[in-house]
Amino acid sequence: MQALGVMLLVVGIVISVSVRKSMMMWRSQPKSNQLAAALSQLVGTAGGIYLSLELLFSFLKIPEHWWSESIFFVEPLAAISLLLAILQPFGLKAWNRLRR
Repeated sequence: MQALGVMLLVVGIVISVSVRKSMMMWRSQPKSNQLAAALSQLVGTAGGIYLSLELLFSFLKIPEHWWSESIFFVEPLAAISLLLAILQPFGLKAWNRLRR
């Protein structure tokens, strides 16, 4: 079960990075290494979401044992933030199509 989760996470990261790379191609001048820029953008977005969720849970005083225990080897909050960061470019693409 954990191997399947890790494989889905890796596939999601690869697809998300390729979408981010293609979206950045149209925004500005092409950089020398678009893969590195897309990957750093993914990690930065996931880090921002993680910090926001961590601050929200501490502000609401939600007990840590409710959301921090996991059978997997990753912290659930980090996995959720990475999942949201992976889905972000697809949501942005759908939003832009709906606005047209």
